[in-house]
Formats: sequence, structure tokens, C-alpha cells
Amino acid sequence: MGTLKNRIVELLAHEPGLSDREITNRLTGVGTPQQPVNQACRSLAEKGVIRRRKRSDGLIGNYLRTTNPSEYRQQPRATTQEDDALSEDNIKAVLKEWLVNQGWDVSVAWGRTQGIDMEAFRENDRWIIEVKGRGSRSAMRVNYFLGVLGETLQRMNDPNARYSIALPDLPQYRSLWERLPSLAKKRTGISALFVDRHGKVTLSDAV
Repeated sequence: MGTLKNRIVELLAHEPGLSDREITNRLTGVGTPQQPVNQACRSLAEKGVIRRRKRSDGLIGNYLRTTNPSEYRQQPRATTQEDDALSEDNIKAVLKEWLVNQGWDVSVAWGRTQGIDMEAFRENDRWIIEVKGRGSRSAMRVNYFLGVLGETLQRMNDPNARYSIALPDLPQYRSLWERLPSLAKKRTGISALFVDRHGKVTLSDAV
């Protein structure tokens, strides 16, 4: 299976004019978050692969700029994490929608923007979330896990805030979280959010 962008291009070759929601329904399932598809389509439009224009029903449709989709097909080995449903920014997009649906106001530091990755507010509640993406190797994921814990600890200056790390729902990340001593989780109050490639979010509380 190719990257998300490749799959979108192949789909639009057969069904031109689909909206982001319609593409999401076909590629990842009805009701799954559409932010990863939205980001991918915007990126493809910026690169001149597709054009986005309003349809007669008022929705934005996506159209290939060529009748030969293979012209833009990317090889999996040549892609970057930005093409991955489990990249850091795609995880942020899924989490933002998940939080907004629960009544949170969310600000996100996209890409390499400095500062808190995600900060959410709901009435008097504040939630700080630091995010990491898939990582390409086992050792890299260990470093990502330790790094996101360290970044979260450095953010802990509000005794009333909630603090979480967010990671791809992969066996290695699950194992690393489970191996973190319960006492450490309890003392810090850090919880974990796991996001799978279909946009499902699972919360693992600190205690």
C-alpha cells in the first residue's frame, strides 16, 4: 500500500472532484478524522499535483491536474514522515479534532514551531500535550519516548494543568509506556494518548 498522497492521487484518477470528507470515507473509513487527508490534499495542491475548487454543492472538490496519475506517484522509500498517517503533524491533527469534539479550544504548534506542541482549554481546565511521530527505527522510537517525557517535565509549571504525551499506537511505544514505573506516572501525573493510523485515540491515564 502506498503513501496517503499516492492513494489520494490514485483515487482521484477514478473519482475526480471528491471532497476531503469523501476521500477520507473511502480511504480510512466513514467517520474517521479527515485532517490527515486535508493536509495531504493541501500539500498536493501546493505542489501543483491537484487543484481544489468549489463544487456546485458548495463543497471543495479535489481534481488532478493531469490524466496520468503515475506521473506523480511516489515510491515508498523516497517519502518523508509528512506522508505518514503516524507523522507528528498528522497525530496533532487527529488529536485536535478529537479534543474539539469534546469541547476543548485547542492551539497547535505545527511542524518545527517552537513551544508547547498542543495546548487545550475547556472552562477552567488546561491540558498540555507533547507529541512525537512514528520514527523510522527502534532506537529512534526509544529516543522519541524519552525525549517527549523530558519535554513534558520541562513544561510542568502549572499545578492545575493536565499533562500528557501523545504517540503513535505502535507496540513498541505501548511497551515503553507500560514499562514506565507506576510510581513515576503517579508522581508526575503524566498520561499517554495513543493514536492509530485510522484516527482512533486511546487515553492511558497516569494511575
